[in-house]
Amino acid sequence: MKREFAVIGLGRFGGSICEELSLEGMNVLAIDSSEQKINEFKNIASHAVIADATDESVLKDLGINNIDHVIVAIGENIQASILTTVILTDLGIKKITVKAQNDYHEKILKRIGADHVVHPERDMGRRLAHSLISSNILDYLELSEDHSMVEVKAGKNLVGKTLIELDIRANYGCNVVAIRRGKQMNVSPSAEDKLREDDVLVVIGADKDIYKFEKNLVI
Repeated sequence: MKREFAVIGLGRFGGSICEELSLEGMNVLAIDSSEQKINEFKNIASHAVIADATDESVLKDLGINNIDHVIVAIGENIQASILTTVILTDLGIKKITVKAQNDYHEKILKRIGADHVVHPERDMGRRLAHSLISSNILDYLELSEDHSMVEVKAGKNLVGKTLIELDIRANYGCNVVAIRRGKQMNVSPSAEDKLREDDVLVVIGADKDIYKFEKNLVI
């Protein structure tokens, strides 16, 4: 059974979510107050509707109560973002994800019922900064304020060694949860397999521990 999603706000962030969910075969209700935006997505989303998401009666008429997960991707209108989130919470939506403009906005969203708050611009900036600092860091995902997951290209200090020899968890406090070798992803890597050049390690842990691991081994 397909999951039901609604995306409110079809800017760059909301539009990309709507497109990706649709490509994955999900049922997506796209909502925006702009006729131009709705015209752009009417052939992408399952349903695309011009509507004011701050009007509770309108959302009810659209059947928002039947949606599994609503993503509020309203742009710079913080008031509309907050009001929409309040309405969705009152309507008992199972899961609500909201785009925040700043940390204060995030605090308010969490207090009024948002299940998950994202900062796409800030997070992208952090990912770029990590890739600029180290040529071995291929990707970066913030899990919390002080924990992250990174994809690390095996450097010369890793090649030819096994996970047992490196003992990354004991020495650095972080964990290798997967190894990507070419197109294959090994989610349960053998501790005895020797790492090869161009292997990519998926490492999870506290930021301070990952930094120590990068500084000492990933060169």
